[in-house]
Amino acid sequence: MTDTTIPTLLSRDSGEPLADQIVRAVSARIDDRQLRVGSRMPSIRRFAAAHGVSPFTVVASYDRLVAQGYLESRRGAGFFVRDRSPHGAALRRDDPDIAGAPQQRTLDVVWLIRHMFRQSPTQPSSAAGVLPTAWLDGPGVANALRAVSRQNVAGLLNYGAPQGYAPLRDLLQRKLAELEIAAVPDQFVTTLGVTQAIDLVAREFCRPGDTVFVDDPAWFLMFGSFAAMGLKVVGIRRLADGPDLAQLEALAALHQPRLYIINSVLHNPSSTSLSAAKAFQILRIAERHDITLLEDDIYCDLHPGGAQSATRLAALDQLQRVIYVSGFSKSLAANLRVGFIAASAETARRLADRKMLATLSTSDLGERIVYRILSEGVYRKHLDRIRTRLDAVRPVVLRRIESLGLTLAPAPTAGMFAWADCGRDTNVLAAQAMEEGVLLAPGSLFSPDQLPSTKLRLNIAAALDDVQAWQFLERTLG
Repeated sequence: MTDTTIPTLLSRDSGEPLADQIVRAVSARIDDRQLRVGSRMPSIRRFAAAHGVSPFTVVASYDRLVAQGYLESRRGAGFFVRDRSPHGAALRRDDPDIAGAPQQRTLDVVWLIRHMFRQSPTQPSSAAGVLPTAWLDGPGVANALRAVSRQNVAGLLNYGAPQGYAPLRDLLQRKLAELEIAAVPDQFVTTLGVTQAIDLVAREFCRPGDTVFVDDPAWFLMFGSFAAMGLKVVGIRRLADGPDLAQLEALAALHQPRLYIINSVLHNPSSTSLSAAKAFQILRIAERHDITLLEDDIYCDLHPGGAQSATRLAALDQLQRVIYVSGFSKSLAANLRVGFIAASAETARRLADRKMLATLSTSDLGERIVYRILSEGVYRKHLDRIRTRLDAVRPVVLRRIESLGLTLAPAPTAGMFAWADCGRDTNVLAAQAMEEGVLLAPGSLFSPDQLPSTKLRLNIAAALDDVQAWQFLERTLG
């Protein structure tokens, strides 16, 4: 396959940064189908020489085009034009269902999710993003389902309210009050999990070409979704106590983002939480640059509170600039798909209208089940059991991780994830593991750039019983 030729269209007199010009020119040619899907881009050195720019400028441009979904990086082969169609975004050039050497296929977000769903529900996986089913309250969910089914049947046969089941929204008001976030029921919108919540907010606040900030690393499912919307995804380096504020300030001035999606508590994948000092600074930066903050607090209920109390942006801002999203899939049941948005009354109304246009309503049945569980008081006891169990297995798993020579900086003190440094490319490691039927979550998937990484995310709750994964890691790294 020959390299694609890019005409020289760069101007040094326009005032526009050269990297921005390259990104705009290449993306426009891909959108106009002047560059075909699968075509190989010029090498970094060749592009730099042809256009009279530095290799660093080309690297930055290609990295941004990868993050926006226009290009894909193939190890040892270079950069290629990516299929941005809905089907093409999910399918790679090789059929993922055909057995073969995994290192010959792209290890992307879809690769990980596809293989996570192929795992047996009873088989613990250190790559999973949920608690093992044995840790969850199956009997409690079943009892709530039976109780709801004995209620007025006619109420279960109609559409739910666009903003969500009213008694559940009343209960969410009390739940957020415990976090010092004041909100009335009309400020809540229920969703199909946090995934739909983030999607609704992004579609309401952003238009194609807008920039969205995310943590780097962060929850990977956003990257492909935002790229499909035509948004520019820019990562903000995540440190132990929150984002790198100097980088946030500089990139905010450069990109003028519409949204910043941030995990303030038990960040995925590092299980770190935001410090109070950084929370105040983030709000000040957001105000200076008119950024809407989307606070993803899906791991809220796994945090112990008390001496390890966490700072939430929504508690400081009281839902003026901050939109707060959370749910119950991580702590109660992923299959219920019940999440929620808390925002200003006007924003909540607009988001409810957008939700109605997209799905009419969410599952009233699922929301009734969650309400039943939360209102009966058994949920608090369930959370206590989960946190106690996590506290018991965490030191055991961390010692085992460190015995393999992996480093943890910092070691998590709460939550369900460990972010370990293997000292080698974990894409290669994950490909080798897949040859043996072992699923790992390489660090590259958690960065919007998806560049090679030495990091590996491990699910503490599931890792202890994932015998195959430990055997592979001990044999490969030990």
